Amino acid sequence: MNAVSQVFVMIAAAIHLVVWPLESFLYGHPRVRFLLTGSTADAPEVRLWRFNVGFYNLFLALGLVAGLTLLHTGHVISGRAVITYIAAFMIAGGVVLFVSEPKLWRGALGQAVPPAVALIARAF
Repeated sequence: MNAVSQVFVMIAAAIHLVVWPLESFLYGHPRVRFLLTGSTADAPEVRLWRFNVGFYNLFLALGLVAGLTLLHTGHVISGRAVITYIAAFMIAGGVVLFVSEPKLWRGALGQAVPPAVALIARAF
């Protein structure tokens, strides 16, 4: 994988690492809710769901870090495979987010564009 692709893999991982505590631990704050959903309205009934989704973001980020680690420790094929799978998963998640709620297009772009650039850049 070239340097551009690896940088965008790290950006995708960083975005998901930042979103993890926001969704899992800080969603109770109105400013965090507004950042994530565009609304300050609280929905306490989705607390456990948000907590779980936050950890989903953590695990995706760690998957990319594992892929980069494999890549740089001589396991190039395995590293590329892990990165490709996780990046494709992130892109699909961003598409689903946008299709299901177009007003969350910023979050969908943040989730899908960096891994998409990483995969596109990898091809060149």
